[in-house]
Amino acid sequence: MTIWDTLKQAVERYPDKIAVVDGEIRLTYDQLYSRIGSLTNFLKSAGVNPGDRISILDVNSLPFYETYYAAAGLGAILNPLNYRLSVNELAYIINDAGSRWLLASPQFFKQVTGLQGKKTPLAGVLWLGDKFPGECSYRAVFYDEILARKAEFTPEVVRPDSAAHLYYTSGTTGKSKGVILTHSNVCLHAQAAVEELEISEDDIWGHIAPMFHLADAWATFALTLVGGRHVMLPTFDPQGALNLIQDEKITISNLIPTMLNLMVKCPNAGEYDFSSLRLILSGGAPIAPEVVRRIVETFKCEYAQTYGMTETSPYLTLSLLKDHLKELPPKEQLAYKARTGRPFKTVELKVMRLDGKGEVEANDSEVGEIWIRGETVTPGYWNRPGETEEAFTDGWLRSGDLAVVDKEGFVNIVDRKKDMIICGGENISSIEVENVLHEHPKVLEVAVIGVPDDIWGEVVKAVVVLKPGEVADEKELIEFCRERLTSFKVPQSVDFLSELPKTGSGKIYKKALREKYRIS
Repeated sequence: MTIWDTLKQAVERYPDKIAVVDGEIRLTYDQLYSRIGSLTNFLKSAGVNPGDRISILDVNSLPFYETYYAAAGLGAILNPLNYRLSVNELAYIINDAGSRWLLASPQFFKQVTGLQGKKTPLAGVLWLGDKFPGECSYRAVFYDEILARKAEFTPEVVRPDSAAHLYYTSGTTGKSKGVILTHSNVCLHAQAAVEELEISEDDIWGHIAPMFHLADAWATFALTLVGGRHVMLPTFDPQGALNLIQDEKITISNLIPTMLNLMVKCPNAGEYDFSSLRLILSGGAPIAPEVVRRIVETFKCEYAQTYGMTETSPYLTLSLLKDHLKELPPKEQLAYKARTGRPFKTVELKVMRLDGKGEVEANDSEVGEIWIRGETVTPGYWNRPGETEEAFTDGWLRSGDLAVVDKEGFVNIVDRKKDMIICGGENISSIEVENVLHEHPKVLEVAVIGVPDDIWGEVVKAVVVLKPGEVADEKELIEFCRERLTSFKVPQSVDFLSELPKTGSGKIYKKALREKYRIS
């Protein structure tokens, strides 16, 4: 199966069913197919051939959805761009990918014109609308104009192992690199997600997390495969997300934990009608058990934590309960749901001792690194054979995530290798300290990092955002932690910010905090 096949199947089975809702626009699968054909014909006439790269710079939208499928029909490789990146970062990615065309929303006109001063391989820009606000030296074509050119389209014959997508990692440890995902990677993940999450034609997916990120993008193909409905929220804000769920009767979505945290802490969250929801997933970063409790309490639907990587399409685990665990008391069930979870259907997963000599004991205490292999794992990094080879050991991808595993086979991440704090020789999980601070009733968001110390090497610092209208001081939060944590894990200092730095996908950007406090 290829990505185009998932669309073709939906069109054949559900031609008159509403497929995508984007604001006032509501289109059936049959209408979508016609529009995607027009887009694909234009790109082909513009010289985009199988294997060529095209980039897209847009918020969640109908054109974003259509571009995922147009690229698949051409046999081209789509490169979704993080719209929060600087012009230099965008230019680096476009150059590294070798993209021929850029599809861009007019709201990113400034970034696109900034690219004009950089040397890139772009042949032109397809503006996702009918105009743009100014002069642009690139060959410019307008989306609405090409959609008016009705024409039949015959998709290219594409091998399932051909590259389909090129996602660039956030580059928190250096220059970002392109992760290759094949048609087979994407489609096998979609099929497994349909089975694992019991996704059906009746489901309505809220595209709330950004579509340039795999926390959301995988659902583009899984929901289409079964003829479900896609509803777009262009950019995230807590109130807008709550409105979307209520007004469009969303049944399922996957959100970044920072998004869910802000949503459930909205003062009026309890006033909404969430009766349509059957399942809320969180993914993209660890989540505090206290936030999980609030999610279940607020949305009153099934909840599952997910864990994955761009390199794995993305899912590696789900915290869906095994049948016998559903008989446990609610509090014990919640504890399992707050764990990272058990392996996803498409992968083999093991937690290896840090010296690489065998797996850790399933005792929920010995820490090791998560290794994975399977048919949804990337074949490698774009033009980086050395880094590809370095990432794998005997066919297993090393995740860089540290975890424990219990007797049920549920893993639980304790930290990223790079986020582990070492204080006087003791390893401290930043996630453990963050989870405690999330229990404080005045705390909205928190990030915990290690900062240099002449005596201990590193000590714990908490950086906190308080809920609107709340007041707290450093002493109050340190004492709160002291009552709940071993002494060496207690923050030595607490700073208060109005907001935490975040990546384009909405995850807290700890690298920026570490850089700030290592300089000061």
